[in-house]
Amino acid sequence: MHLSKLLAVLPEELSATALPGDDPIVRGLAYDSRAVAPGDLFVALVGRDADGHAYLDAARENGAVACLIQQDAATTPVDLPCAIVPDTRRALAPLSAHFFGHPARELALMGITGTNGKTSTSFLVEAMLQAAGERTGLIGTIEVRYADERQRTANTTPESLDLQRTLRDMVTQGVQSVIMEVSSHGLALGRVDGCHFVLAAVTNLTQDHLDFHPSMEDYAAAKALLFRRHLARGGHAVVLIDDPHAPLFLEAAEQAGARLVRVSRQAGADADVSVSEASIGLTGTRARLELPSGPLDVELPLIGDFNVENLAVAAGIAVARGLPPEAIALGAAHCRQVPGRAERVPGPEGAPTVIVDYAHTPDAVDKLLQTLRPLTRGRLITVFGCGGDRDATKRAPMARAVARSSDRAVATSDNPRTEDPEKILRDVEIGLEGLVRCEPQALDATERGYAVLVDRREAILRAIGIARAEDMVVLAGKGHEDYQILGTRKFPFDDRVEARHALEGRRA
Repeated sequence: MHLSKLLAVLPEELSATALPGDDPIVRGLAYDSRAVAPGDLFVALVGRDADGHAYLDAARENGAVACLIQQDAATTPVDLPCAIVPDTRRALAPLSAHFFGHPARELALMGITGTNGKTSTSFLVEAMLQAAGERTGLIGTIEVRYADERQRTANTTPESLDLQRTLRDMVTQGVQSVIMEVSSHGLALGRVDGCHFVLAAVTNLTQDHLDFHPSMEDYAAAKALLFRRHLARGGHAVVLIDDPHAPLFLEAAEQAGARLVRVSRQAGADADVSVSEASIGLTGTRARLELPSGPLDVELPLIGDFNVENLAVAAGIAVARGLPPEAIALGAAHCRQVPGRAERVPGPEGAPTVIVDYAHTPDAVDKLLQTLRPLTRGRLITVFGCGGDRDATKRAPMARAVARSSDRAVATSDNPRTEDPEKILRDVEIGLEGLVRCEPQALDATERGYAVLVDRREAILRAIGIARAEDMVVLAGKGHEDYQILGTRKFPFDDRVEARHALEGRRA
């Protein structure tokens, strides 16, 4: 396809100005100069940590035949045909969708947004669809999976080029339905432009990503774009009406002409899907759902009251898609453990219960600990931290959530990135005023005490080392992540692995 014909698909607000030069045939697209193949159009993206305009020569050396550059970016001349657009990242989405033949049009695309619960809900929906005999694809925080493919992800919602390439391969592999976690970044940055969803769902909205969004209002508005801009006319909207922000999404769904499915965790709520009973234990959950077809008893191998909420949203999605009740129940019963989401780490006999969870917002931490508190026979000991170079305003609220429910706590590093870990922990300590600060070696003996340990491995060892058989240790914040970011480098680190080592060490 000639460059000029490819650029012609851009909407007017992103239209390109071609610099004098040839009109080469474009055989592929790339935004990473290291991934450029001969014949590619290199799209220079401006990111948080890197600017693609610094790699134009590298792209040319790897075989790029043309470059797409951003209007306000600082560039040096490169010996390639170039075109200029107002925003290269936004332009990449329609170019990618066109280049791959608009694969989203050939799939039943379902988007799930919200602050917490997206991953667990998507796992549940996937299991229910598979129980109904559908061939599914999943795109989310942990991985992309379909057919025999498993791919780790860098972002909850992939860059538009990666997304469109994946969707095309899903079509080729015979996938029918795709469940996608849609982040506020993915919506605000236009990564899902070119995708129209047959269904949009929202779990909840609480504080997060205020390093990227200037306010909660902006964050909420970005989430609502899934309904306002990307939901197909006549598609379904699934909204958890218990959430304080539900009216925003209900209004967006109405304006989009969507068919609404109202979901509630509360018994007797004015909803299409609700939960009338729930019993939660350390081995799983039993719940009775009230569906349009009648009551349905469900056994779920996931723990936590938050997972009852996720189950309700997933059932709402299943109802919207016309799945029979037996597929909902069977899918829930066979839902796989979501890595790093209230995941129990096995230990030797007499060891404390250890739970690893991805909770990294005040609301998620609060819900996690409030769920686990009544399941704890002894003391609840929480290890947690907050990421660096991210929203600093949630650090103290996260700590307050820990202090409310924990008997002991260890504040430690999460992913400090380029921020001073000790500075992050000083911000965290502001919220721990409900506990008594002590030295790490005195943590066991100090009633409602907390200690500060910068080294996360040491923090996990300390917490598990003082725990008794009846105690529960919660490692919050990193969940499925198998790395820790120190400075600009990633180092291998997995809370689950560290917990197993600490548990085994107790036996030595």
